[in-house]
Amino acid sequence: MTDMMRKISAGLESAFASRGFAEPSVEDLRDAAGVSLRTLYKYTPSRAEMVLAALENRHQRYLTRVFDGLPEEPDEALAAILSRVGIWMATETSHGCLFHAAVAADPGSLPLRQLLERHKGEVAERAAAATGLVGAETELLVIIEGLTQAWPLCGEATVEAAQRLGHALRSPGS
Repeated sequence: MTDMMRKISAGLESAFASRGFAEPSVEDLRDAAGVSLRTLYKYTPSRAEMVLAALENRHQRYLTRVFDGLPEEPDEALAAILSRVGIWMATETSHGCLFHAAVAADPGSLPLRQLLERHKGEVAERAAAATGLVGAETELLVIIEGLTQAWPLCGEATVEAAQRLGHALRSPGS
């Protein structure tokens, strides 16, 4: 990705995250990206491409924020992942998952559905690898998604609940 594409994608992500997918006009998106309309359309020739670029930027930022520099010990890695997801929710998007919101805004879009599936799949795979819970990707994704979706209602309590569920996943029968 070029520096210009990164700049545009970051601005688009910010606009869609703060205003949703329907509200921002093309002029609003141009302003958020900090480029001319011609440059915006050169790099993202349609609104659908703008949404995909924004979500790709978000995908990379999320993976970096949640998974980079995790502790090597599996229990500590699990605690760190769930804590970092809570921090992400508190600082980035207190109203839920932007990927799910994008699919809800355009449910017939195959590229959006594929990006959602890739994002969630990578999250589950990285969480399983970091925590030594390979084979429990679905369970980990349910915990992480539950934290994300419950955050708007319960805030910090969701991290504590996710930590308890993660502990139970690591220690079945206890």
